[in-house]
Amino acid sequence: MAKLSTEELLDVFSEMTLLELSAFVKAFEDKFEVTAAAPVAVAAAGGAAAPAEAAEEQDEFDVILEGAGDKKIQVIKVVREIVSGLGLKEAKDLVEGAPKPILEKVSKEAAEAAKAKLEEAGAKISVK
Repeated sequence: MAKLSTEELLDVFSEMTLLELSAFVKAFEDKFEVTAAAPVAVAAAGGAAAPAEAAEEQDEFDVILEGAGDKKIQVIKVVREIVSGLGLKEAKDLVEGAPKPILEKVSKEAAEAAKAKLEEAGAKISVK
């Protein structure tokens, strides 16, 4: 089989439907025994390496919801505002399952802005 360049592969993928791409990814994972896991799983596995990286200046932060406080409904609304694409049930589950990460690997400014909004709504937040 002739080797395809990156551009040729991208051309082939751009002509595929989402269902075809999904089937391709599944077949790729099966053949090479790998997974295209979500970044959340990678972050959980990468947590052990965090102390070694702490010596360097940190440029990515995680916003962790420690507790909802007295105003749980307000906190759920703010969580839905901060985390794009989150439905009401998912936001409620996230808030009720605290402590949980709300945002992962975001800039310091984004982490501070999210922390301020959540604390204003009554949540207990930590930034790591």
